[in-house]
Amino acid sequence: MKRIILLMILLVILISISVSAGLLKFDAENLPKFFQTNKKENIIQSEKVKITNEESVIIDVVEKVSSSVVTVAIVNNRSLGRVFDINPNDPFNIFGAPGGSQKTEQDIGTGFIISADGLIVTNKHVVSSTGSKYKVVTKDDKSFEVQKIYRDPVNDLAILKINTSNLTPITIGNSSKLKVGQMAIAIGTALGEFRNTVTVGVISGLGRGITAGSPFEGYVERLDNVIQTDAAINPGNSGGPLLNSSGEVIGVNTAVSSEGQNIGFALPINTVKEALDEFNKTGKFSRPFLGVRYKIITRDLALLNDVPEGAYVQDVIDGSPADEGGVQTEDIITKIDGIKVTDKDGGLAKAISGKKVGDRVALEIWRDTETKNITVTLSENTGNN
Repeated sequence: MKRIILLMILLVILISISVSAGLLKFDAENLPKFFQTNKKENIIQSEKVKITNEESVIIDVVEKVSSSVVTVAIVNNRSLGRVFDINPNDPFNIFGAPGGSQKTEQDIGTGFIISADGLIVTNKHVVSSTGSKYKVVTKDDKSFEVQKIYRDPVNDLAILKINTSNLTPITIGNSSKLKVGQMAIAIGTALGEFRNTVTVGVISGLGRGITAGSPFEGYVERLDNVIQTDAAINPGNSGGPLLNSSGEVIGVNTAVSSEGQNIGFALPINTVKEALDEFNKTGKFSRPFLGVRYKIITRDLALLNDVPEGAYVQDVIDGSPADEGGVQTEDIITKIDGIKVTDKDGGLAKAISGKKVGDRVALEIWRDTETKNITVTLSENTGNN
C-alpha cells in the first residue's frame, strides 16, 4: 500500500513538471464535446436574448398604453352646392334647390387620457381653430364630442374634456431623470390616417429650444427645454405620448424638423405636470403674459453682430402689457428684474413663466445702441374658449 501511494505521488509530480515544461499539451478541440465551448454559438444566443428582451419591452409598453391613447378629429360642415332636378312633365324646366351641407370628420392629431372621467392632453396647435368642433376616438372606436377645450397660452398644450367615465389614464413619468440614448417610444395617428402607429428610437438630445405657435394667438413662440428624439414623429402624431421603457409618458410629441430626417421634439412631461397642477387648482390655465414674439440672440450671434445678448423682439401684440409699456419691434430685451435674458438660462419664456399675473417687472432694453428701462405689469391670458 505504501508503495502504491508513493508511486501515485511520484506520478503526480512528474505530470506537473511535464506540464510546466510544456512537454504535455492539451488540445481543447480533442476533448469530448461536453467539455468544449462554442463561442460563436454563445454570441448568437446572447444576441437572440438581447433582441427578444428589447422586443418584449416594446410589446409590453404598447399593450399597457394603447388603451390610453386617443385620436383627435376635427368636424366640419362642407357645402354641397346647388342640386338641379328635371321636371318630368317639362324636360326644359330645370329646378334648382340649395344643396345643403355635409358633415365631415378628419383625424388631425393624437392625445392621451389623464383622468378616468374624460380629461385628455394634446397639443394646442391640434385644436387651434376656435370655430370648429372636435371629436375624440378611443382605441376601441368609440367616438365622443369634445365639450370643452382649455388652451395653455404659454406652452403648446391643451386639455380636452369629454363626457364619459371608466377611461384608462396613462401613467405619468418624470422627465428630469432622462438620459440621452435611452429608449423612446411614440404612439399616435400618423399622417392623420394610421391610428395607433408605434415608432421606436432613442432620446437624441435634451434642453433643446424650438419655435412654435403664433403671435396672433397671444403666446410666445419660443419653446425651451424640449426633448429631441429620433423616434419617427409625423403629422398626426402631435399631442401623442413619448414613452420610456416602463410605459410612462415622459413627453408630449409636438413638432418635427422640416430641415432634417428623424428629428422630432416633445414637451417634457414635467412641464405638463406644472400646467396640470395649475389647472387642477383653478380649472383653467392662468399664465403671466408679456405679449411679444421674439428670437433669442445667443452669445456668438451677439459678438458677430456687435449687439447684446437677449430677446430680439420680432412682433409686439396689440394691447398687450409690452405694447402698453412701450416695447417696440427690433428692441432687444437684455434683462428682466436685473437678471440677464440668455439662451442657456431658458430665454424670455423661462423668465416670464417664473412671474405671476399682476407682477410689475422691470425690463432693460437695448434700442438703437442705447439702454432704456421700462416697467410693465404682466396680464393674464387663460387661453380658454
